[in-house]
Amino acid sequence: MNPGSSVRHIVMWNIAGATPAEKRANIERLRQGFERLRGRIPGLLHLDIGVDSSGVDYACDVVLYSEFASQAALDAYATHPEHLQLKAALGSMRTARHQVDYAWNPLPGPGPIDTQEPGA
Repeated sequence: MNPGSSVRHIVMWNIAGATPAEKRANIERLRQGFERLRGRIPGLLHLDIGVDSSGVDYACDVVLYSEFASQAALDAYATHPEHLQLKAALGSMRTARHQVDYAWNPLPGPGPIDTQEPGA
């Protein structure tokens, strides 16, 4: 990765639960745990934790979307004591985990694509 790039870190999990209520409780514990990390990890620019609402059987239950100032900031997060504590607690709650990290350099120019016709 380019050393000057921001890094997006996306993780998706399937969460265990013997009953639907237990699974919902585990998802809520996970969500609250990650939300507590906001403002506590140097270099963590953005953190969003979402719970699947699609209900399709192939979807993951929870997604973490986060942005870090640099690869070094992401590396520091990986070994931060509060992240390690949350990771240990999550170990027994998850049944699957998927991750993507990628460098991100915003391109200059207009923001989101405007789908409106000119003059409309």
